[in-house]
Amino acid sequence: MPLAKPDDLAVHDPVAETMERARTAQALFANVDQEQADAAVRALAWALYRPEHAREIAELAVADTSLGNVADKIVKKQRKTFGTLRDLLRGKSVGVIERDEARGLVKYAKPMGVIGAVTPSTNPGATPVNKAMMAIKGRNAIVIAPSPLGYRTTARVVELMRAELEAIELPADLVQILPAPVTKDSTEAMMRACDLVVVTGSQDNVRRAYSSGTPAIGVGAGNVPVMIDETADLDAAAARIRDSKIFDNSTSCSSENAVVIVDAVYEQAIAALERAGAYLCTPQEKQRIADRLWVRGKLNRDLIARDAPVLARAFELPEAAAAKQYFLVEETEIGRGAPFSGEKLALVLTVYRAKDFADAKKTVAAILDHQGKGHSCGIHTTDMDRARELAEHLDVVRVLVNFAHTFGNGGGFNSGLGFTLSMGCGSWQKNSISENLSYRHFLNITHLVTPIPEDKPSEEDLFGPHWNKIGYRESAR
Repeated sequence: MPLAKPDDLAVHDPVAETMERARTAQALFANVDQEQADAAVRALAWALYRPEHAREIAELAVADTSLGNVADKIVKKQRKTFGTLRDLLRGKSVGVIERDEARGLVKYAKPMGVIGAVTPSTNPGATPVNKAMMAIKGRNAIVIAPSPLGYRTTARVVELMRAELEAIELPADLVQILPAPVTKDSTEAMMRACDLVVVTGSQDNVRRAYSSGTPAIGVGAGNVPVMIDETADLDAAAARIRDSKIFDNSTSCSSENAVVIVDAVYEQAIAALERAGAYLCTPQEKQRIADRLWVRGKLNRDLIARDAPVLARAFELPEAAAAKQYFLVEETEIGRGAPFSGEKLALVLTVYRAKDFADAKKTVAAILDHQGKGHSCGIHTTDMDRARELAEHLDVVRVLVNFAHTFGNGGGFNSGLGFTLSMGCGSWQKNSISENLSYRHFLNITHLVTPIPEDKPSEEDLFGPHWNKIGYRESAR
């Protein structure tokens, strides 16, 4: 018998094989009831929320990526997972999910199929679980393409999720990870083969998703500016900013990157920030930070998301700085030539001084126009008219009032925003959503339409105001 020629041999395609397993599992899961769908969501949540698992994945993430710190990653994994589970269990994703008797509409939820999820190195454990919970809520399967830097962490959390699904007799292949090594080519192949792509992280991946030919949801870059006005409780504002800024060493896209302080309370606010754990750098120290935090115009991978003592040594700051929790640098410029005006992913917070609220508003807008437009901003104030003015005039999806920004922006127990690790930034960052990602984005909706009493206004009702302006009446036709 002649040997097979190379062209006769089956070509091994790991992406296609992964997708085939996902489709088989999803077909078995597509018609489960709400109780079974919610049981699957609980199983995935427990895979990460379980204390020993949360610690294991947090330790793996820091070991693999050198980003953030274990203690905060444990909090993040449990808090985000618990909050997301709360939100998901309160929603309906099977059968009739909405009735509008007045309009004769009944809405039925259907699965999308297989979700392709691209996840970042900053959250290699929490983001995959967060997306998987939302996808499974909609009776979909999910295939995860992690950042290569966080592959081992993501692979382990996927293993834990699969084990929990098997424990309740559901197909483990509802949740999968792309085989290693994950490359741009294999990620793009997954994007083309799935039914919806959801991307968190690299803006290059977001653009690739939108050009894949598959419906896609991408999120934008953060660069959060927050304002402190003269009506604010300065110590409370300083404590919130500290708690948010230092959490997981500023890995969150919702972490404050700039604070804009009105002149009337500038010195007092700086003093409050210092009391709360900040170190105010001198101009010379600021220059050393700039020289070392950026290398050839890009953030230094060895310094982002590191502990404050590590940064203090790298920046050659005094012992007084090493004992602090993060560092303030004063700035007046905004734009490409002013790196401190952008996202830093480090325990460095840029400070701007504004003449008054109107000037502070202009500064916040300029920062967002430079980077982070559409994402979010915050204000510490007791004047809600000012908060409403920001919401009305600024091109952002979220304006947070008196929040530790990181803990409110992606959902919080004292925030009405839904828990998520993926925040849409609208058309301002060429995103397809302008809200927090939720399970509703993972559903197809069928509309049952029945007759209602005719709702047809007269021509006069619709055109009357225009006719009055141009002097046109029906009798003149």
